[in-house]
Amino acid sequence: MKNKFFKTLRVLLVEDEQRLSTLLKNAIGESFYSFNIANDGVEGLALFKKIVPDIIITDIMMPNKTGLEMAQEIRELNANIPIIILSAFSETDKLLSAIDVGVVKYFIKPFDLDELLDYIGSLEHSFGNRVVLLKDDFLFNKTKKVLYKKYKYIALTQKEKQFLSLLIDKQTEKSYILPYDEIKKKLWKECVSDERLRTFIRRFRAKTSKDLIQNIKGEGYQITVVEL
Repeated sequence: MKNKFFKTLRVLLVEDEQRLSTLLKNAIGESFYSFNIANDGVEGLALFKKIVPDIIITDIMMPNKTGLEMAQEIRELNANIPIIILSAFSETDKLLSAIDVGVVKYFIKPFDLDELLDYIGSLEHSFGNRVVLLKDDFLFNKTKKVLYKKYKYIALTQKEKQFLSLLIDKQTEKSYILPYDEIKKKLWKECVSDERLRTFIRRFRAKTSKDLIQNIKGEGYQITVVEL
């Protein structure tokens, strides 16, 4: 379902026309997991580095740094992120420049919002099942091993990323519970005590939420994947 796919996406809109950016956020912002706005290419590039969005929608003509200049710099950091251009111009040279920096779609203003949403929906096949929604508005990218809570990136250690991946894999396998012994075996090369595992879990919960994972007494831990 398109709506389910949208709820896994973090969108970055880069637009210097405040009226249009506000209109877009009010009209479609709630359709997505998060919808962030930057006012020009400089701010857009900085926000891209901070939140690492899934899709970028940007104007071309903006002060400080154009959308194409920003797109060029983003392409050097991420070759695959979809970049959608919104522009009042339809000149061939700007269109060719957009293609050169890897823009995937070009909409001429004024554009139809439904067409924009339909295009974003068509990208679902290229994303696959790379993200899962969890309790308390957490989202985990299984490919990049990155955790977010709405607009905030949650920094995890390699072991914490591996632990979260193992928990989610158990849900996919319908095993549900990740046993204590399996956690110790997969996360540490050496033999570790129960107390060390409990300390690891306390730190993980302090970074995330005390309710994100559940302890099944005498068995192990499990996580709940949210179905939309």
